[in-house]
Amino acid sequence: MRIREWLHKRANSPRENFSLLVSGFGVFALGFALVAAGQYLMPTGLKAELAALAGLILIGVGIILAAAGYLSLSILRIFSFLDSKDE
Repeated sequence: MRIREWLHKRANSPRENFSLLVSGFGVFALGFALVAAGQYLMPTGLKAELAALAGLILIGVGIILAAAGYLSLSILRIFSFLDSKDE
């Protein structure tokens, strides 16, 4: 029951969900820029590899944040609409 209430609360806050989606995209873009900088702008070596690793970690975090925001905007909203009809 607590999960259901949390899902409804999450689904009914589109502004927060959209900001989660946009921040996920921003973190993804920052990670992509770090990977590109490590590949093309830095001389080969440990610093370039560490920058690329940090970029890959940021890309992963950005994908997770953006996916959570997108699912909250679309799937959870549909779930909330269908679930409220049953009550």
